[in-house]
Amino acid sequence: MIKERSELKSVGYEIFIGILSILSIVNLVLMYVVQEKSLDTVLTVMNGIFSVIFLADFLYRIFTVPSAGAYFFKRFGWADLLASVPVAQFKFLRVFRLIRVYRLLRDVGVRTIGRALSKDRAGSSLYILLLMGTFVLEFGSLSMLRVEQGARGANITTASDAIWYTIVTISTVGYGDEYPVTDAGRIIGAGIIVIGVGIFGTFTGYLATFFLSPKKKVPAPPADAADTSAATVEELRLRLEESEAKLTEIRKLLVEPS
Repeated sequence: MIKERSELKSVGYEIFIGILSILSIVNLVLMYVVQEKSLDTVLTVMNGIFSVIFLADFLYRIFTVPSAGAYFFKRFGWADLLASVPVAQFKFLRVFRLIRVYRLLRDVGVRTIGRALSKDRAGSSLYILLLMGTFVLEFGSLSMLRVEQGARGANITTASDAIWYTIVTISTVGYGDEYPVTDAGRIIGAGIIVIGVGIFGTFTGYLATFFLSPKKKVPAPPADAADTSAATVEELRLRLEESEAKLTEIRKLLVEPS
């Protein structure tokens, strides 16, 4: 248990990786259950993004765990590496990452998780924003494609159009080359715009806080340390006075005639 706890990163980070693992597994199931070209295109793009994130997670863990060999061979680090490869046959190995995250958080405890998230509000908010961006990119693209694809005069007719529109909208760039023509599409687009503004606004505030927050002050020495220092100085002063008194007596003896 001690080794597992030492492998625990921040609680917010572990929850972030766990939720992405769940979503990637759900996407994998959908790709095999629902045979639809547009859905496959969106999920393939998302799985490519997940592969990059999971590969970064593997590298982060293997360079920070107490024992890289123990992590790789005993705690399924090899499964994390293979699951990061964008090959359909290896994606089911992401279950091992989810199991490890569950075990790490279970050993910590629910109360400790709540306190850690409350203490690190800035980091927790950042992970929440990243999750929101991931969910909006996937489900916003699917929703926009669903309501716009068969509409008269629609220009969002393919999965790539929907993904492009969602990325441009959530980033608040708004090129205008793709736009919804239905009422439902405009409502979805408005939601994506609001979420995008919130994400980038909060992210900007997080960066400003991170770089501009004052450094922590060095704590003052404890009271008992100050008292000890004062006592030492007083003792040295007394010894100096005694030495001066003895030196004065010696001088008198030397001056007096024999």
